[in-house]
Amino acid sequence: MDRFRRRYKRRYTRPTASHKMLKYSGAVFALLLLGLGTYVYWFSVARLEPEAKIYVVAPGTSLKAFARQLRNEKVLPDANTLVWIAYLKGQSRELKTGEYRFRKGITALEILEQVMAGRVVEYPLTIAEGWTFRQALETLSAAPKLTHTLQGLKPKQIMASLGYPTMHPEGRFYPDTYYYSAGMSDLIILQRAFQKMEKVLEEEWNGRQSDLPLKTRDEALTLASIVEKETGKAEERALIAGVFVHRMRIGMKLQTDPTVIYGIGDHFNGNLTVKDLRTPSAYNTYVIKGLPPSPIALPGRHALHAALNPDNTKALYFVSRGDGSHEFSETYEQHNNWVIKYQLKGRAKPEASARPIATSGKALRATP
Repeated sequence: MDRFRRRYKRRYTRPTASHKMLKYSGAVFALLLLGLGTYVYWFSVARLEPEAKIYVVAPGTSLKAFARQLRNEKVLPDANTLVWIAYLKGQSRELKTGEYRFRKGITALEILEQVMAGRVVEYPLTIAEGWTFRQALETLSAAPKLTHTLQGLKPKQIMASLGYPTMHPEGRFYPDTYYYSAGMSDLIILQRAFQKMEKVLEEEWNGRQSDLPLKTRDEALTLASIVEKETGKAEERALIAGVFVHRMRIGMKLQTDPTVIYGIGDHFNGNLTVKDLRTPSAYNTYVIKGLPPSPIALPGRHALHAALNPDNTKALYFVSRGDGSHEFSETYEQHNNWVIKYQLKGRAKPEASARPIATSGKALRATP
């Protein structure tokens, strides 16, 4: 019996004060961990209300510094918790520099993911269909957030920077809206536009009609630029292209005003005269046969498709109705009547009758 009592006493000794303290400390620690975990979870998923402005991560900015910046600007309730979360997720590396905008209702975790992924603010830059290369350069030059490297360079130098020193730049850049981040080089936008034009031109060239009087992709690009300048109505592009293709097939001069205007350049005052139409130049299609030596504008895909898939038409003339659309004619006499109706307001002037009118309503005959 005594032996049993001694054994029981050894096994069931009452807890000492130190044992009680350890148990109490463990419970407190567990509660602290639970509280910390609850706070971190709340911090991670709580919806934040950042201001609708740009937050900048400068080169070399650490996560701690950026977290302090967000705390000081009252985006985050504290800075350290974001850093702890980043370490726990293995995302404590250096941030991506740039400009950031955070939406209303974003969480701290989403902010962390955004700046680590470098999803920066992007700005749109639109190059419009029918613009010239110079107009595209002016738009690039006016973009406030770009790094400008092209200013003062001649077109040949710009093309050399793209790797094509002997290529004429006109028509070589696809009209579209491009997006860029602050500090990006203007040359990168041009590279994108150039590469996209090469891609689209190749696709349209591969899908072209057979037996076109176009020997190269460059000729197709030039014709497309003329079609682009002659009309803004998508439904008329193939028909206008058909008129020019028909003229090329029978050896008739193209006689299109936009080429003449392009050849005049900065000296054009907005009034195209008979003298202008008769003055020889490489771009005066009232004087030269066939296409001019280069495109005259930046054509879009619709114009490229129309130039390479023109309507099969017998029409040789067209004149503007004054609303953006055109009247098409197979004979010069029909065309002259439409010119009298739409451009001369129904009154045939003696000089108009004496000098028959060409494609765009100017006082020159469409001659072979």
